[in-house]
Amino acid sequence: MRGMNLPREGPRRLARRALVSAPLSAAMLPPGRARAAVAPDWLALAREALAPICAALAASEGPVLLKSFTTEGSEAFDLVHAEVAFTYDNALAGLALLAAGDRAGAARIAEALRLAQEQDRFWTDGRLRNAYAAGRIFPEAPRSVRPPGWWDAAAGRWLEDGYQAGSAAGPLAFAILLWTALGDVPFTRAAGRAADWLEGLRAPQGYSGGVIGHEPSPAYLAWISTEQNLDLAIAFARLGREAAAAHAAGFVRSMWLPAERRFAMGLTPEGAVNAGSALDANLWPALAFPEGAYAEALAWVLARHGLPTGASAAELEGLDFNDDRDGVWLEGTAQAALLLRRLRRDALAARFAATIARHRRRDGWIAAASIPWLTTGLGTGLRPGAADFLYPARGHLAANAWAALAALNASPFDGKKI
Repeated sequence: MRGMNLPREGPRRLARRALVSAPLSAAMLPPGRARAAVAPDWLALAREALAPICAALAASEGPVLLKSFTTEGSEAFDLVHAEVAFTYDNALAGLALLAAGDRAGAARIAEALRLAQEQDRFWTDGRLRNAYAAGRIFPEAPRSVRPPGWWDAAAGRWLEDGYQAGSAAGPLAFAILLWTALGDVPFTRAAGRAADWLEGLRAPQGYSGGVIGHEPSPAYLAWISTEQNLDLAIAFARLGREAAAAHAAGFVRSMWLPAERRFAMGLTPEGAVNAGSALDANLWPALAFPEGAYAEALAWVLARHGLPTGASAAELEGLDFNDDRDGVWLEGTAQAALLLRRLRRDALAARFAATIARHRRRDGWIAAASIPWLTTGLGTGLRPGAADFLYPARGHLAANAWAALAALNASPFDGKKI
């Protein structure tokens, strides 16, 4: 078990342990936010959400990628995800640590992602894969960076998941958000390389989804995502790539459905508008763009994604990823809590925070979903036409990171607006 027989602690590790065990101080809050602006319950949630992230960092030295899900079960998910560190989850965890004042911890994750970009076993064009094997990354040992995998006893061979080995636009954009937030020269250089690859995904409208599958010829993802183009718009803007940022942002704004006061999910591979309802595609623009009108999408999300079904907005406990409302998606519920706080809807934000706290497991990790398998309506791309992307009731790094960000009233998109 990780964390057993730890080596002697140095000053940095002791500092990280202090973050786990001590209440957050005003110095740990994002710039410009005083302690009085955060109620004690939010401080407690931030401390509790960050605790297992900091403990996972403390169990390793140097650049490190953190495991995305707990895998204590014996289902296929647990086998496939036993060592998976998703790029998006880790970039988000780095942003949460940075918001809490732990720059050193954030930099360790950022450096691991930079090394992953630099040491890829095949690609040299600046892309990141969607996932890597969790654990320490050694600068002097390039083969310490690899895609995750598992041993298939029946087949008698090592396997890798095609989605995990692929490169989606959104996760890479989040790595850029972390790198540029830190601002060190090696990180900004890595961000520029990543942006070069992302600009190659330019389509007549927005940027396509990326690629899926293994080298040397992964499959091109022709769909165009509202949420991922928002990520790209902010990432390009952070790097001063105004034309690229405007192209991505223009696509996001074009997906606004005025009659319904919400965003479509994007475009299908055939170019048709995907009018499905996705939580993040509707909440993130209100956090990222200056237009106040986009906050109106929150009403759509609460009405179509809120649980329990049929409850008034004031009585909701949480949100589903999509509008089938089969369970609560804790990561998205935390995203909504952050937006609710920004809109000064404190009572509902507090209700969502209570739901998040209830789904915090004994090991400190917040479950990805309130039910064993939460549907999303999305596909991984591995089975054409199948909505096979599900969230499990496992502890989830991204859920903890978003909970911490909501508790700290900090958004990944804070900073330059476009």
